Amino acid sequence: MSELGLFPLPLVLLPTEQMPLHIFEDRYKELIDECVDEDRSFGLLFADGEGTNEFGTSALVVEVLTRFEDGRMNILVEGGERFRVETLTSGRSFQTAVTSPLLDEDDPAAEEAIDHALELFGRLKEVTGSDVEVPLADSPQLSYALAARVELDPEVKQALLQATSERDRLERVRELLVAAAVTVERHRRAAERASTNGRVDLS
Repeated sequence: MSELGLFPLPLVLLPTEQMPLHIFEDRYKELIDECVDEDRSFGLLFADGEGTNEFGTSALVVEVLTRFEDGRMNILVEGGERFRVETLTSGRSFQTAVTSPLLDEDDPAAEEAIDHALELFGRLKEVTGSDVEVPLADSPQLSYALAARVELDPEVKQALLQATSERDRLERVRELLVAAAVTVERHRRAAERASTNGRVDLS
């Protein structure tokens, strides 16, 4: 077990995911400055109107993008190991906690599922015209590498974060990719129809 400085936010950071954050509160300026100076991570937890989740992700500051004169900063963080809050601790301006790692079961995804998930992701990338990089088939925890590259609701990401079976996670990600591709294709067809007012252009 280890003690982490915590940063509750209304978002979820998945392992391998990179995300920009704007830091403006004094307590979190202090936390981030310490993490940068000592090259260590802080714990990012999903928080909403119902409270703060006990499962989170360690976040490493990859880069300080901008520092403002008043101490505010824009940073880029990357998701690392998952953890569970065991005991909240005090004594700092920001919340701290003793945490334990959240480990996966020995339940890897099948090769066919991996191939299908990558095929779906490639199809979605093509339909959207995105230039996002396709993860490698042998990426550790491929489910997270894929999920981190698409827009998902925080609640969906939190469920993936807490899941401890790579097989189950990848199956869920496959379902999400199928649904996303269907939605994108539907919007594309609707836009095409709208551009012709729903009529066939005979000119």
